[in-house]
Amino acid sequence: MIAITREVSPTINRCELSFHERKPIDVNKAIVQHQAYHECLQRLGVRVISLPAIADLPDSVFVEDTAVIVDEVAILTRMGAPSRRPESAALDETISRYRSVKVMTEPATLDGGDVLRIGRQIYVGKTQRTNLDGIEQLREILRPHGYTIEPVEIQNCLHLKSGCSYLAKNTVLVNPAWIDAALFRGFDVINVDPDEPGAANTLMLNDVVIMPDCFPKTVSLLENCGFKVETLDVSELQKAEAGVTCCSLIFKT
Repeated sequence: MIAITREVSPTINRCELSFHERKPIDVNKAIVQHQAYHECLQRLGVRVISLPAIADLPDSVFVEDTAVIVDEVAILTRMGAPSRRPESAALDETISRYRSVKVMTEPATLDGGDVLRIGRQIYVGKTQRTNLDGIEQLREILRPHGYTIEPVEIQNCLHLKSGCSYLAKNTVLVNPAWIDAALFRGFDVINVDPDEPGAANTLMLNDVVIMPDCFPKTVSLLENCGFKVETLDVSELQKAEAGVTCCSLIFKT
């Protein structure tokens, strides 16, 4: 497993925000938290390829949004926020070492945080950042490889994966206030604790659920369901509307 990451931009305080009130981000603390995230991935057996920060791209630490990578191909996205679109091109050279690369074109917009893959089924949130043209371009690129695309209307959160994540064992973690759990018929659904609406964004790696340490009630829910959980302090990155999936592109070589 490889994780592509990018260091925290010194201008992260100019990040795009849609649902959060802007609060000052301690850049040095964010850098320390991001390094701890790296170390967690490495402990769980992932090789981290860390790219340098880009000063004039405040959101560039959130590499998940730049691409959709499956076993057969990588798709560089055209992100919904115009200020972020150069981020995808900045990943092209690195990603092309591992996959053939397709590039989304206007009028498509799509953020990788809106893409939830479960096997050959791919759920794609239609949000402020991802439009129908983006969903259709993704469908056309992935159709020859046997993937099925299911659009999901989202209104209450930034990305689809802000409100749900796949845990393994046929189980999905959902915030039902943001995502209709009926979408996941046939799966076992665990609802986040209602006091912790942001807890549904998790990263499953080698049978370990990685999630922020500020959601203890949902951590207990998962542990009671038999999941092993590792928590991280990502409080500064969360001020930029981040979750634990946002800071890496993880795929098998």
